[in-house]
Amino acid sequence: MQDFLLFLAVGFLAQIVDGALGMAYGVISSTVLLSFGVPPATASASVHAAEVFTTAASAGSHTVNKNVNWKLFVPLALGGVVGGGFGAFVLTSIDGDVLKPFITTYLAIMGVVIIWRATRQTRERIFPRKFAGPLGLVGGFFDAIGGGGWGPVVTSTLMGGGADVRKAIGTTNAAEFFVASATSAAFLTSLMSGHWQTEGLGDLMWSLAGLIAGGVVAAPIAGWMTKVLPLRLLTWFVGFLVVALAVWQGVMLF
Repeated sequence: MQDFLLFLAVGFLAQIVDGALGMAYGVISSTVLLSFGVPPATASASVHAAEVFTTAASAGSHTVNKNVNWKLFVPLALGGVVGGGFGAFVLTSIDGDVLKPFITTYLAIMGVVIIWRATRQTRERIFPRKFAGPLGLVGGFFDAIGGGGWGPVVTSTLMGGGADVRKAIGTTNAAEFFVASATSAAFLTSLMSGHWQTEGLGDLMWSLAGLIAGGVVAAPIAGWMTKVLPLRLLTWFVGFLVVALAVWQGVMLF
């Protein structure tokens, strides 16, 4: 029960940040699990299983609050499904830490770009739909590899490209449901086929239940926050969060 209450709080806080700013549920949850000694692939599988439920609630909240760009949603989700499935297969085959320095460098650059945009009255631009699929592919792959990377990669790229802040956050969150579902299915397939051998999944049930419960409760609040917070303030928050995540990843690596 103690694990449930702890991860209830972790899931709630992580989803508030993720739902309002478009990133960090996976990163926060994975970091806590890894600090408990959970292997990277098991941590990623657990977080994505929780995200199937939390992202469903988040997608509904952002839809109700009209934060979703449906033209970008479809190619983002399709690309994310393919990238997430492939990333899960790779993570159960090789050491995912090999790719983390490249992800960290990319996030740092995107964070600086977003902060730069926040300091200026730059005009919003329409993010090219033809790039949404490839972006989803890359975001889904990094998300599966790192246990959380969809939001930082996709939201930061959309905002760095000049997309509407609220739409960037809401669309990323809505598409994430399909990415989490595909990634979870890939982990399950690897486990059932014998490609991936793991222990300790049963011991994480209370932690997983806490992550789900906390995230589902927080999702409606976070979607509303995205709608009402001032755009420039949202941009500042996202920029600093991306840079902070990149710095944290860098510290963990070096």
